Amino acid sequence: MSALRKPTPAEVKAAENSRVPDIIAPQLKVLFCGINPSLYSAVVGHHFARPGNRFWKTLHGAGFTDRLFSPAEDRDLLELGYGITNIVDRATARADELSPAELIAGQQALAAKIETFQPQVLAILGVSAYRTAFSRPKAQVGFQEERVGSTQLWILPNPSGLNAHYQLADLQRVYQTLRQTVAERV
Repeated sequence: MSALRKPTPAEVKAAENSRVPDIIAPQLKVLFCGINPSLYSAVVGHHFARPGNRFWKTLHGAGFTDRLFSPAEDRDLLELGYGITNIVDRATARADELSPAELIAGQQALAAKIETFQPQVLAILGVSAYRTAFSRPKAQVGFQEERVGSTQLWILPNPSGLNAHYQLADLQRVYQTLRQTVAERV
């Protein structure tokens, strides 16, 4: 497992509005979609890199990966048929710094990516962001009837350490439901 260097507080602060490149390719099994990158991730250039984010432990515990990946190995997900993008590209300290208008505009840009890359499943990691971006105020975690083109939509809980509603085991259980559904198609 590759380690990342720890950025300085000044580097983190200077990363405001930076971007982290998508990990994306055509016909992925699952395109995981965060809300937006953290400042920490923007500095190091890898998704879900902030210490305390449970994305990588959740993927492993849910069976998407056969071992625990480091954020530095995020591009290796492509070999497994998975990718990562965000609703909004710009990095912020907290997702609640994004305006509803940014989330809605991000959803429109995301729809264009989905049309281009056509993943089997788009997994939005955050129900509140999904509700705003997709104008679905009553949406719940899990499979969604709505599709983007032929791409199936799922909402999964945000793996941020700030999401106290879900403990690691709970996250792994919910993500595993998606993994099992995708595995049944193959």
